[in-house]
Amino acid sequence: MEELIIKGRKAREASWFLAMASTADKNKVLEHVAEDLVRKSGNILTANHNDMVNAEKAGLKGAIMDRLLLTEDRVKSMAGGLTQIAALEDPVGEVLAMKKRPNGLVIGQKRVPMGVIGIIYESRPNVTADVFGLCLKTGNAAILRGGKEAYASNRAITDIIQKVLAEEGFPAECLQLVENTSRDSAVALMQLDEYLDLLIPRGGAGLIRTVVENSHVPVIETGVGNCHIYVDESADLDQAVAITINAKTQRPGVCNAAESLLVHEKIAADFLPMVGAELIRHKVEIRGDKAVCQLIGEAKPATVEDWGTEFLDLIISAAVVPSMDGAISHILQYGSGHSEAIITENYTRAQDFLNRVDAAAVYVNASTRFTDGFEFGFGAEIGISTQKLHARGPMGLRELTSTKYIIYGNGQVRE
Repeated sequence: MEELIIKGRKAREASWFLAMASTADKNKVLEHVAEDLVRKSGNILTANHNDMVNAEKAGLKGAIMDRLLLTEDRVKSMAGGLTQIAALEDPVGEVLAMKKRPNGLVIGQKRVPMGVIGIIYESRPNVTADVFGLCLKTGNAAILRGGKEAYASNRAITDIIQKVLAEEGFPAECLQLVENTSRDSAVALMQLDEYLDLLIPRGGAGLIRTVVENSHVPVIETGVGNCHIYVDESADLDQAVAITINAKTQRPGVCNAAESLLVHEKIAADFLPMVGAELIRHKVEIRGDKAVCQLIGEAKPATVEDWGTEFLDLIISAAVVPSMDGAISHILQYGSGHSEAIITENYTRAQDFLNRVDAAAVYVNASTRFTDGFEFGFGAEIGISTQKLHARGPMGLRELTSTKYIIYGNGQVRE
């Protein structure tokens, strides 16, 4: 696709400029963009309103509409993320190690930008600003391919960013938005290995699977979150209710929201009616096993598919387990490696859960909703990596860099 080839070439050229840009100049751009996002929020919100109207006409509803929606507060949060990134230490140029070999060579390792990063994402227009901030700070050019449902919002944000880039003497092509939102453009971006160094999909399981299976470019998997809350027999039940409600309902359409509740059989009779009443009050549909349905009259029988589903909605699966071993086995079978939590007052069990559960983030007595770049102190993040190479968990600045070896000699030759 000609559009992608042109954008790829321009992004590569922009990446050479960015690799040499000073931290002070990059921070100045970030702060300027943050100011303009707030100052021109009316333009962004008007565009977003058009997207929301068109999405509603197209039959979209529920969590996807929440992810699409921008408000004054969300625009301010986008701007705040850029300001926070500007305040963070620049990882580019950091020397990780330096040692002298017996032959006199001094060999070190240094952080460098990836180069050009492609992002394929759905619904969330805030990703446009987040990706820009993280990529600019790390010296990477970015090509964004958003969903058609968010095109007007993404375009409005990109226009503001590109105008600031030009005003500050940076190539506007440091950030580019793919105009064509058809499936063909997504496939073309996956095959743009001549120009892209890394591709990151942000969206549902279907999008991520498609990118992983079809990309010619190295991919980092992000986002799918079948997150569990396990309530142990020694849990503080009031605390367990509060954490479960927060993890499920605070923002149900995001990847770190809890999708499944596991309860130790010894406290099920006391806990499930408590948490069930609160979930129902928050309009959450409960899909449970036989024991759950007996203790919560409003619960519906769960299917096998429910245990592995990322609902991204006010729906939760729930099961009673005979032990912590049973809970961990369930998580290892159905979890997506995103975020898992245990609620317990037993230190030994907490440590055992932390050691045995294989996920990017594992919690003791806290909501899974904290798996987030802001909450971890990284500033905005480009996504939550659920793989193990080369990044895992919230992808902040360091995860968007590579390294190279630097070698100092004084005339050495190899014999």
